[in-house]
Amino acid sequence: MIYQSAKDWQNAPQKRVLFYGMSGLGKTFLSNLLRDAGGWFHYSIDYRIGTRYMGELIADNAKAHAMQVPFLRDLLLSDSIYIGSNITFNNLAPVSTYLGKPGDPTRGGLPYAEYTRRQEQFRHAEISALMDTSHFISRAQSLYGYPHFICDTGGSICEWADGDDPNDPLLSELSQHCLLIYLQGSDAHTEALIRRFDRAPKPMAYQPEFLAEAWTQYLAEQNVTADKVDPDSFIRWTYARALAHRKPRYEAMAKWGITLPASEVSDVRSAEDFDALVARALDMRG
Repeated sequence: MIYQSAKDWQNAPQKRVLFYGMSGLGKTFLSNLLRDAGGWFHYSIDYRIGTRYMGELIADNAKAHAMQVPFLRDLLLSDSIYIGSNITFNNLAPVSTYLGKPGDPTRGGLPYAEYTRRQEQFRHAEISALMDTSHFISRAQSLYGYPHFICDTGGSICEWADGDDPNDPLLSELSQHCLLIYLQGSDAHTEALIRRFDRAPKPMAYQPEFLAEAWTQYLAEQNVTADKVDPDSFIRWTYARALAHRKPRYEAMAKWGITLPASEVSDVRSAEDFDALVARALDMRG
């Protein structure tokens, strides 16, 4: 770890952290709080994915839909209108919309082959965005003068990293530059996330092996063909299983850094509170 003790952390002229964990446990909350406090550069992995690595794919998908409307088709072909995605830190919907959901096309589903193709595009994009972290650390300091740095990751980082592999390329790279911080939820947090997702299901990225197994099992349990799957039903059915699949992967990654309980993260009100929380976690790690 780049900080071996609370003293190392407190005396560091440049603090660099990477947050990971399930969605809704405080990654973006902490990132926004520290950024607003001043001195912290906020590098959003999801934003980087949507603007650098999948921006053209997202825009082309929107154009393909627009080309099916004669009025819009004529305007596009004559370069009279421009179609692009308006991705911001607080609105990453274009990315999840592009990922889509598999199933019945009359209910907004994608053919499974197209769905998995987009999943693979996202996997490559997220890994690339994570590997760009050191570049943005240098950029934040040299170009903008920020002493401190936050890497705000998506919930799917654990799908591409193996915390039990001491030579994992992704974790080896990230841990050289940042203190990896696992935001750990409780069983109550998990249940709340499932209830929230059930009310408003949205596309997610999955490890290919997990997705293939889930898809096969769902088709068998529901006795349905791929083109008749209710897209929202499938991703609701998959979500709790995905959280259970991710939990041990997050826990394995925790060996590479420190763990902050989400219940304590929610009490943070200032950069000073955050510094103290990290210092205590480093002391407890010993």
